[in-house]
Amino acid sequence: MSQLMDALARILPPKQVINDPLRRLAYGTDASFYRLTPEVVAVVESEEEVQALLQATRALGKAVTFRAAGTSLSGQAVTDSVLALIGEGLATCEIGSDAATVQVGPGIIGGEVNFRLAPHGRKIGPDPASINACKIGGIAANNASGMCCGTAQNSYHTLAGMRVILGDGTVLDTEDPASVASFCNSHAILVSELKHLGEITRTDEKLAARIRHKYKIKNTTGYSLNALVDFTDPIEILAHLMIGSEGTLGFISRITYQTVP
Repeated sequence: MSQLMDALARILPPKQVINDPLRRLAYGTDASFYRLTPEVVAVVESEEEVQALLQATRALGKAVTFRAAGTSLSGQAVTDSVLALIGEGLATCEIGSDAATVQVGPGIIGGEVNFRLAPHGRKIGPDPASINACKIGGIAANNASGMCCGTAQNSYHTLAGMRVILGDGTVLDTEDPASVASFCNSHAILVSELKHLGEITRTDEKLAARIRHKYKIKNTTGYSLNALVDFTDPIEILAHLMIGSEGTLGFISRITYQTVP
């Protein structure tokens, strides 16, 4: 524990490291009935802090779980290791031309994004019941959809691009050609394996048909395997696998949505 606290002290201001028993207990549950008390709660306010946290915890063999609003009913935001609480520094929102797209950070509440889009007659596609409390990080990580958008307008189908931080601290911006090129060079094996995995999945007609059938209906169980049959570009496969992966594949530091009327 002392090694962990020393590492966090080097990368985060004291006010962003929560170690007292009462507040750790409070962050030990979300909207579910599960409870795991974290060793420490680290508040992250920027990509750089997320990168530093992941690198430090990786060196110590500590798992990291990300928490946005903590509205999960299934326990995705609890851990007995390091809990990374998404701060206001990651609550960004930039509306694109004609409000056809919106770039948002994981720390902003979904309802707030819709409030800002409303004057343009637009909204984001996902509409979970908790949209006035839940944050974009949870909406994307859980592929939340709600009762109205079904499968047509969820995060998976309205994704225009994202910035994602992998476990090794690498940042990939799928909307930046230079970032994509650099990633394809530094992570050539991963990119190649994703491409190959997509190819063999699509070639297996029985498997591909089963996946397509499963994802015609609302299905957020497990990884978004439909990415393997819906896309041929390994970067698009990677980005769409991130949706619904609940933080297990990477941290989405920004997502661009195609907005809907």
